[in-house]
Amino acid sequence: MPATDFQGSSSPSLFGRSIMNLRRDQVHSMDNHHETESSQEHALEAFQRLVADLFQGLAGGEELLSLPWVCKLLEAFLLCQEEFRVVFFSNRAIVGRAPVDRLATDFFDRSVKALDVCNAIRDGIEQVRQWHKHLDIVTLAFDPTQKTIGEGQVRRAKKALVDLAIGMLDEKDTASSFAQRNRSFSRSHGANKDHRRAECHFRSLSWSMSRSWSASRQLQAIGNNLSAPRGHDVVATNGLAVPVYTMNSVLLFVMWALVAAIPCQDRGLQTHFSIPRTFPWAAPILLLHERILEESKKRERRNSCGLLTEIHQMEKHVRRLSELTENIQFPLAQEKETDIRNAVQELSLVREAMKGQLDLLEDQVRQVFHRIVRSRTDGLDCLSHHPV
Repeated sequence: MPATDFQGSSSPSLFGRSIMNLRRDQVHSMDNHHETESSQEHALEAFQRLVADLFQGLAGGEELLSLPWVCKLLEAFLLCQEEFRVVFFSNRAIVGRAPVDRLATDFFDRSVKALDVCNAIRDGIEQVRQWHKHLDIVTLAFDPTQKTIGEGQVRRAKKALVDLAIGMLDEKDTASSFAQRNRSFSRSHGANKDHRRAECHFRSLSWSMSRSWSASRQLQAIGNNLSAPRGHDVVATNGLAVPVYTMNSVLLFVMWALVAAIPCQDRGLQTHFSIPRTFPWAAPILLLHERILEESKKRERRNSCGLLTEIHQMEKHVRRLSELTENIQFPLAQEKETDIRNAVQELSLVREAMKGQLDLLEDQVRQVFHRIVRSRTDGLDCLSHHPV
């Protein structure tokens, strides 16, 4: 079922008009409230512009789905969340009254569902960190200070490459699909034994989430019945229906993008986004959604355990190095040794690029988790203590 279908009966062009104009058509304000309403109008429209600017930057900035891009995405979410808190709590006089209370409660319920996604992403980052350790072993095995590459070095590297290749499988993949999809990773002697050993090692590091948990279903739950506010909802909520819908949409997209990029259970990307384009932030979010889907459909990315750029680079260079070290004869020919050292150098560049970024990403996911918890706690406290 579409997660964000526009279900309102009002014309979408309604959103092309400012909130102030919409309310002015239906509500005649008293003169002594004019200044307050102007301030409210400014705050609501400023929030819309902020969200639009942040996602426009994401659409045209860092390389899509790279670690720096994902970190920037989370920074944008934290900024949106903080500005939303300002808008929400500056309207304490009405947040405890219908229909604002219903919209706020619905938003906080969706936020709770996002906490599970954060936990799953944290597990995925930890899994990528384990892969990074295998890269350490590979690069150390081919020590560039050694004049020649010996059989022992190749043996240690190939062992780490097999462990890494199996670890990079999505948890739902079977050993048979691994053999079919990554034949170049297998070893010519004792391959089945190594695969079984590495698979057991991988599962010992598996997710802390329940085996039945599904990222795809969780995203569906976050986006369930999410629709753009109708004109009378905007008026009845003094304009707050618009920022609540905006933040719901931002929450859904950010969680969806994290699931697309980082390994986690049941990474289905079928979540549908249908946002009226008259919202200023709709175009960049829909563009990013389309570009990420296009990336997931590329032949070399279809079976990936995550669309993160660094994961793709790791897969590519590991595959290349595995091919180079398969069925080789010692002593190595000069050309063969040069090819191996070049492949190791390329893998080392990926390793270095990931080293600090993984810690930064994990820290930001933790910040997102705690910010959601704090906002929900403060919001529900406001709802429960404000007289209706």
